Amino acid sequence: MMMKQSSFSFSVILLFLLHCTTTLAQPAAAPAVPAGPTAAPPPGPIVTLNPPPIGAPIPSGPLNVTRILEQAGRFTLFIRLLKATTVIEQIEHQLNNTNGRMTIFAPTDSAFSTLSSGTLNSLTDPQKESLIQFHVLSSYIAQSQFQTASNPLRTNAGDNSRYRYQLNATSYSNSINISTGITNASVSAVIYSDGQLAVYQVDKVLLPWEIFGSKPPATAPAPAPIAPALAPGKPKKVKPAPIAVTPVNDDTTKVDASGAASLMTMQNVVFFFAVMVAPIIFS
Repeated sequence: MMMKQSSFSFSVILLFLLHCTTTLAQPAAAPAVPAGPTAAPPPGPIVTLNPPPIGAPIPSGPLNVTRILEQAGRFTLFIRLLKATTVIEQIEHQLNNTNGRMTIFAPTDSAFSTLSSGTLNSLTDPQKESLIQFHVLSSYIAQSQFQTASNPLRTNAGDNSRYRYQLNATSYSNSINISTGITNASVSAVIYSDGQLAVYQVDKVLLPWEIFGSKPPATAPAPAPIAPALAPGKPKKVKPAPIAVTPVNDDTTKVDASGAASLMTMQNVVFFFAVMVAPIIFS
């Protein structure tokens, strides 16, 4: 009887040990994550699309430049100026209604913060519009095409001659430099590119010379030509003064001729009288 009880106790202990070993061998369950709001996503990503091959059709659908810049999340001031000057309407009309191609250099909010205090407020409305138009090209330039782009680039601000709205782009192995004569900026990212529209992020506001530069000095008039000096020892030719001729009075000439005729007639009469009287006197 005692033998059976010992065997039963031993079996119970053995089953208990086996159960504990199995339980300890299982991995511990992961702690439950309390429910809560999801973390806010980071600022919108930089969208870099390869342009379609040359000759490929441009994707259909309206382009919304404002939405592209808003998704990037760092162009608040540039968007505000685009809307305040109505340049955004011109851009989207050209893109969507005329199938035009465009390139936009978009300064970041930090780029605007480097301007001197009151710079934008000191500008007139036409100057603000010209400033924003200076950041827009009416042509599409892919990132690889800056190497062969012809300077100065033609912006929507107009005259691209020196001291006006001149913009030059220089491409290096890993960077693109944009120069205005006042500002030297770098293209720091490609925000959007689809073969019709290219939007590049620049680290500085592009300041045109026409608005922010000093006026060039006025060109001095050319000196008057100096007459060549006469060779030494060579007499200077003097042109003789014209001789004044007094016109002859026709009436005087007539009187002189009449007097001469009368004198000759008198002499003839005297001679004839002497011939007639001389024989009588000497006879």
